[in-house]
Amino acid sequence: MSQNTAETESEAWLEIVRQKVGAMRFGSVQIIVHEGRVTQVESTEKTRLSSETTQIPVKK
Repeated sequence: MSQNTAETESEAWLEIVRQKVGAMRFGSVQIIVHEGRVTQVESTEKTRLSSETTQIPVKK
């Protein structure tokens, strides 16, 4: 593999990570590596609710 090809692949997954992180407010990004190469990037986004939103109304 040439130097330019390795740099291009490195830039590609880094850009994916940047986009995923930039698009979320709360969550995580996981980078999967196989034999020394990034093979997968996963993201999980959380939706946070305020305590007022999560209260269950009590019937009187």
